[in-house]
Amino acid sequence: MKFFAGASFALIFSCLTLTSPAYFQSPRPPSQQPADTQAAPSPTPSPSPVFKKPSSLEGHFVQHVFHDQYAIWTAPFHPGNYEKKVVAPTLLGMATLLATDRYTSSWVQRNGQLPSISRFVSHFGQAYATGGVAAAFYVAGRITHNPKARETGVLAMESLIDTGIVTEVLKISAQRQRPNADQHFGEFFDGGSSFPSGHSSSAWSVATVVAYEYKNNPWIKYGAFAAAAAVSMSRYSGRNHFLSDIAAGSAVGFLIGRYVYRNYHDPDIDNPKPKKTTWLHPSFLPYYNGRMRSYGGSLVWRL
Repeated sequence: MKFFAGASFALIFSCLTLTSPAYFQSPRPPSQQPADTQAAPSPTPSPSPVFKKPSSLEGHFVQHVFHDQYAIWTAPFHPGNYEKKVVAPTLLGMATLLATDRYTSSWVQRNGQLPSISRFVSHFGQAYATGGVAAAFYVAGRITHNPKARETGVLAMESLIDTGIVTEVLKISAQRQRPNADQHFGEFFDGGSSFPSGHSSSAWSVATVVAYEYKNNPWIKYGAFAAAAAVSMSRYSGRNHFLSDIAAGSAVGFLIGRYVYRNYHDPDIDNPKPKKTTWLHPSFLPYYNGRMRSYGGSLVWRL
């Protein structure tokens, strides 16, 4: 009974959150009413415009995190987030993974030969590793005055925090046992912390932001996704998670990372304006006076 309850929870969660490309759409502000064109003009002069400093991602970081959490947890209540082409494959995929978790986990136990490598690779999904990647991008962008690296660091850290909150709430709610406990049954609501995989969600949340920011560089784009996939699979080969845990965690990290990028990315940094360079153009002006039998010249530099 616990298994079927857990399966139902996983299917409902996948249906609600892994569906539409319009995933986690931000609520739009109410439309403004048109101004009355026939109103008499005010006799008082209009005030002088006040210069406002452009807002920065760092200055609104906490506000953005709160806004993200509101958008994430209210997304299932927006009918526009559901599409039949996505819901059916999602339900089928999660049902298949949940039904075969016990057998795939036992296969790893019988055939797994690289536990030390799995433990080493899985370290890159820890918070200090994924947070370090985000911090490295931000610091490098600050030092080199690179707006793309700076934005990558801020958005990657925001995505990591959003993903961490969602993952912990789901872990506490699901309470699924890990593969190395309870005879590999993986029962839900049994005091565990296996569903979803936190390493997978963290790795994919940062990798997705990096991949989208540097989508024109295939080495960085596919390298980031490959690194996240390696971290995820190391949790399976090390028998720390079931395949369904990894799939759910990877999807959560990817979708939140994509949402953060699409919502806060500045498209102007993709095509920066070239800096205007001022050149000095030399010119030689000859001089000759036949009467005085004198000649010469002058060198003039012009902008």
